[in-house]
Amino acid sequence: MRLQGWVSVGNLAAGFLSSPSRRLAALSGSKHVCGFGVSAANNMAEEAKKLAAYAAVDNHVQNNQVVGVGSGSTIVYAVDRLAERVRQEKLNIVCVPTSFQARQLILQHGLTLSDLDRHPELDVAIDGADEVDADLTLIKGGGGCLTQEKIVAGCAKHFVVIADYRKDSKALGQQWKKGVPIEVIPMAYVPVSRTIAKRFGGEASLRMAVSKAGPVVTDNSNFILDWKFERAQNWKEVNTAIKMIPGVVDTGLFVGMAERAYFGMEDGSIQVRDPPVN
Repeated sequence: MRLQGWVSVGNLAAGFLSSPSRRLAALSGSKHVCGFGVSAANNMAEEAKKLAAYAAVDNHVQNNQVVGVGSGSTIVYAVDRLAERVRQEKLNIVCVPTSFQARQLILQHGLTLSDLDRHPELDVAIDGADEVDADLTLIKGGGGCLTQEKIVAGCAKHFVVIADYRKDSKALGQQWKKGVPIEVIPMAYVPVSRTIAKRFGGEASLRMAVSKAGPVVTDNSNFILDWKFERAQNWKEVNTAIKMIPGVVDTGLFVGMAERAYFGMEDGSIQVRDPPVN
């Protein structure tokens, strides 16, 4: 299903709706934007993230709801739009974060912050993804928040994914080349990585930090393995099997959880994907 332009994607401001295709077309022909040397491709991707995020918030968030707020770069636009709607429409919205980043975004925008202790059942959760396949199976955890993201999504009546066109794949691994993130207890990372490689092939490597010495440490004080698989898998079975390995906290495979994905496209349109009907 493809929604050309902005047909049936919510009640965004008319000025914003009328211009994305023209702005993207203009960007595609430029090498430098605003004098900062930012590539046209990056600007196009950011515009696409914004389109998807705004559409999801407009279509799925209503008054008096508890909303799960995901993590990552695309969710920034969703929180922007959510805060805008709360101000303009006087909505009563409670937000439950999936990470420290999400918590800070909620507070910075003056939104009502809560948690799963006070609100264990959410009306909707909105989050990004590193890759989405044709069945709406997701790879998440590029930012290291996969366990909390999965917990919040699992507590929501509706789980909606937002992404740009670069995250859209027919099969996992087609676009995302960094592997499946797996959160592990620190003492178990070596045996877990060996077990995964032996049973499923490929290689599971400890994710190292960029701006600090040593490994990436999650919000739960655990480590992340990135499993670069060699072939297509039965993701439901693999997800269950990996989670049963002692020391594994959770995987970045989200199987059968998302009920809709919004992709912002290069031409300024929105592509909507629902799970296939079996």
